[in-house]
Amino acid sequence: MNLEHAYNIADLREIARRRLPRVAWDFLERGAEDDITLRRNRAVFDEIKLKPRTLVDVSGRSLATSLFGATYNAPFGIAPTGAAGLYCFEADMALARAAEAAGIPFVLSTASFVELERVAREVGGSKWFQLYMSKERESAGRLVRRAADAGFEALAVTTDVPVIGNREFNRRNGFEVPFRLNVANAIDGALHPRWLVDVFLRTLMTSGMPRFRNADANVDGRIVAKNLAEFRARRDALDWSDLRWLREIWPRKLLAKGILSAEDAKQALENGVDGIVVSNHGGRQLDGAPSPIEVLPEIVAAVGGRLAILADSGFRRGSDIVKALALGADFVFVGRPALYGAAAGGEAGVAHAIGLLRTEVERVMALIGCPTVGALDANFLTPPEDIPASMAGR
Repeated sequence: MNLEHAYNIADLREIARRRLPRVAWDFLERGAEDDITLRRNRAVFDEIKLKPRTLVDVSGRSLATSLFGATYNAPFGIAPTGAAGLYCFEADMALARAAEAAGIPFVLSTASFVELERVAREVGGSKWFQLYMSKERESAGRLVRRAADAGFEALAVTTDVPVIGNREFNRRNGFEVPFRLNVANAIDGALHPRWLVDVFLRTLMTSGMPRFRNADANVDGRIVAKNLAEFRARRDALDWSDLRWLREIWPRKLLAKGILSAEDAKQALENGVDGIVVSNHGGRQLDGAPSPIEVLPEIVAAVGGRLAILADSGFRRGSDIVKALALGADFVFVGRPALYGAAAGGEAGVAHAIGLLRTEVERVMALIGCPTVGALDANFLTPPEDIPASMAGR
């Protein structure tokens, strides 16, 4: 199978699975512990049914979506994905360029293999930065200032990683960053020669062993252990005062990512954020956490209209995106679908993934009789019992 015959995200996923060694595939595909939350993220979409309206003129349908004063060509963007460079050479650049070409936002991860300054300098379009924040404010402040100086439009601070989730597969596979070879993954890499040459060896030859470039405040190609330690330091001591501090030093749009309750959504609003990302980290942190779609209605009921409500985790079809928007999300972000595309075909693969989702969203909107993204609401759903009646007619 190749890109030409990849008709959906599942097809891209299968191409990626075949091309990637186990250490890279498991890091992309798995969740935490028993993958209960990972599976739930997908299963919940099956429980929400679309309710079409017929004989509606949808000939002029549009996916144009406004967010934070900008208008995007689709109601979704590319989520931050750590270690994306495992999936194609300089994947963060490929992701950013594909997003720019599609007219959608791209969020660069702190845990990227490419310096944030280079992404900002070489790629146009709408670029946001995701922050893994340290309690050490000097270290955190350096990274925030770098993002501001580079011109990133928004800062999304991840709130759901006080400690790293229990990803046992990483230990079994010997996965760590900076990347280190052991006998097992060296053999597995040799069995995937296309990845070994086009991704790993190419990265090694151009920029050295893959590592998290934005964890090093000096950005000079050196591995600085002190800064890597600061990057990870004392996240379990973070509290809402740290978000207020970020609000004081960050001059542009600020989002809290990892919100799964109405209570935390209210706290985020009270502490000055411009938006929240309803997210369970793609099922990679707390196994047993709810899907964002399950908690989205109560969050919308609590803070809808007072800040932007974004969602990620588990989106694989255009219909998933439509359902989230109908439940009250203002925008959606996708992570794994873009990385499947990157593994399957580099920048062209990412563009293909974006195109597949965009086409599916547009088709579903036509089939349910909804001409614009702004017109989507719960009246286009046959909702499960746990969706509040107050959502109807939003």
